[in-house]
Amino acid sequence: MALPQTAEHLDQDWDLSDLYANFRDPQFAQDLAAVQERARDFRTRYHRQVSSLSPGGVGAALQEMEAIHEQSLKIYSYPMLRFSADTRDSQAKQFYDQVQEVLTDVGNQLLFFNLELQQMPPTDFARLANDASLASYKHFLSRLAALRSHQLEESVEQTLNQAALTGREAFIKLREVHLGGQSYPAVTTPEGKTVSTESELGSLLYHPQPEVRLAGYRAIRQVLANHNPLYGYILNTIIQDHRLESGRRGYDSTLAKQLLVDEVSLPIFEALMEGTRDRFDLFQRYYRLKGRSMGRSVRICDLYAPWSSAAPPITYEDGVAILMQALREFSSDYAEQAKPFFEKQWVDARVRPGKRGGAFCAYVNGLHSYLLLSYTDTYHDLFTLAHELGHGLHFERIRARRSYLNSDPPMVLAEIASTFNELLLLDYLLKQSKDSELLQALLTQQLEDQLNLLFRQSTISRLELTLHQRATHGSFDHDFINEEWLKIYQDLCGDAVELLPEHQYDWARIGHIFFKPFYCYNYTLSFVVAIACYQQYKITGKDFVPKYLKLLDMGGSRSPEQALQTVGIDLADPATISQALDYTESLIDKLEDTLA
Repeated sequence: MALPQTAEHLDQDWDLSDLYANFRDPQFAQDLAAVQERARDFRTRYHRQVSSLSPGGVGAALQEMEAIHEQSLKIYSYPMLRFSADTRDSQAKQFYDQVQEVLTDVGNQLLFFNLELQQMPPTDFARLANDASLASYKHFLSRLAALRSHQLEESVEQTLNQAALTGREAFIKLREVHLGGQSYPAVTTPEGKTVSTESELGSLLYHPQPEVRLAGYRAIRQVLANHNPLYGYILNTIIQDHRLESGRRGYDSTLAKQLLVDEVSLPIFEALMEGTRDRFDLFQRYYRLKGRSMGRSVRICDLYAPWSSAAPPITYEDGVAILMQALREFSSDYAEQAKPFFEKQWVDARVRPGKRGGAFCAYVNGLHSYLLLSYTDTYHDLFTLAHELGHGLHFERIRARRSYLNSDPPMVLAEIASTFNELLLLDYLLKQSKDSELLQALLTQQLEDQLNLLFRQSTISRLELTLHQRATHGSFDHDFINEEWLKIYQDLCGDAVELLPEHQYDWARIGHIFFKPFYCYNYTLSFVVAIACYQQYKITGKDFVPKYLKLLDMGGSRSPEQALQTVGIDLADPATISQALDYTESLIDKLEDTLA
C-alpha cells in the first residue's frame, strides 16, 4: 500500500501544560481555592431563592454554575490524567484523592440549585422551561423534570456524595490501583522480544504463533486468577451499593436507573438484547470460517489471531499519516480539527509499566480532549487511535457550539463518531491497499471488531443483568461471577470457539462493569446507529457530511430520538438493528468470496 506522506516524528507522551505545569504550579492551588470560594458564594446568593428568580435570572445562574463546573473539571483532569498514565505515581494518586474530596464538596455546594428547580410546582417549572430566554437549556430542564421523582433531600444527596468517596468510588479506585500495580509473567517471542506489561501481553493475541498467543493470554489471566476473590468482592460491593441507591431513589432496578440516565427506553434495550442474541450464528459462522482457514479449532485466545501471516507492523507516525488522510477524504475541515491532537501532544500513546489499561478520551470542557492508549505498532492500535480521536473530534465540535450543561451527549450518541471514524479508516485502507494478505487482515480485523461490538459488549451487559438480579437476593462471590461468565460466553461461542479455563477470570479486566453499570450495551447500540450513518454516507456521498456534522454538533442538547432525526434514523424501528447485523453479515459474505 502506498502510504501518504509520513508524519514527522511525533511525541507519544501527552503534554498536560494546557492544564498545569506540575502539582507545584501555583495556579493549581489557586484554582482549587478559587473554585471552592465560587461555589460557596453561589450558594450564599441563590440558596432558597431559585423559585423567585426570573427566567433571565435562572439563565444567568446556570451560566455561572457552568463556569464553576468547567473550572472543577480542569482541576480534576490534571491528577486523573497523570494517574492514568502511571497508576504507580504516588504523588498523582495523592492529589487525585485530594481533588476528588474537594470537588465533591464543591458539587455539594451546588446541589441545591437543581433540587430547587425540581421542587417548583410543575406548572411553574413548565412555564420556566418553555421561556424563550432559556431555549438553549430546554433539554437540560426536561431532563431535570424526568429525574424529579428520583431526587432526594439535599442533605441526603450531599451525604451520598461524600460517602461515595470512601465507599463505591474507593472500591473502583482500589481495583485500578491494585491492577495497575501488578507485575505480569514475562513472555519472550520467537523474534527475541520479551514483554511483560499488560498492553504488550495483550498485543500478543495478534501474534501468528499459537503458543505465543496462549502464553500472552495466560500471563494476564494468571494475575486475574491470583486475585479473583478480591475482584469478586469489589464487584459485589459496587453492585450492592448501586442496588441500595437505586432502591432509595425509587427506581425499579439499577438497569431502570441507568436507562433513564442514558435516555434509552426499556423496549429499545430489550430489542437490542434480543436482536443480538438471535444472531449468535454470525459470531459462530465467522469463527468456524476462521478455524477452517487456520486448519485448527479456534480457542478463545485465538479470536484475534492473523488468518495467515500477520499484518505488517505500522509505526505511530505512519498510522497517524494514514488516519489523517482517511479523515481528509471525508471532510478537509474535519481533518483540520484533528491536527492539533498530534501537533500539540494531546495524545498519550506510549507503552509503559503501570499505565492504565484500555483507552479513553477525556474531554476538558472549554479546553480540548486528551486521548490515552498504548500503541504497539499494530493495525488494531491504529483503529483504537481512530476510535478515540473520533470522540475527541466530536467534543471539538461540541465545544464550539454548546455550553457545559448541553455538552455531554447521551451514551447512544457519544459512541457514534468513534465508530464512524473506524469505518472511514477501514474504507480508506481497503481502497488503498494492493496487498491481498493485508486486505484480508484488514477485513478480518474489522469483522472481529464489529463482532466484538455487537456480541461481546452485549454479552457483558447480559452478565450485568445476571449479577444485578442476583444482588436483589443477597451477596455473591467470585465463583458465582466466574460460573455465570463462562455460561453466558458459552452460549455465544457454541462449538465454534473453545473456551479455556482461564476465561472464567476475564470479566475482571472489564473496567466498565466496575465504574458504570450497563455501560457496554451502549457500544452495541451506538454501533447500530453508526452503521446506519455510514450506510447513508456510502449512498449519498458528500451530501451526507453536513447532516452528520450537525448531529455531532448537538452534543447533549437533544434527546437521542430528536438528534437522530437529523440523519433520518429511528431507534424504535426494528430494521435499524437488523440492518446493522445484515451489514456485518455482508462482510462475512465478502470474506467468504475472497477465500473461494
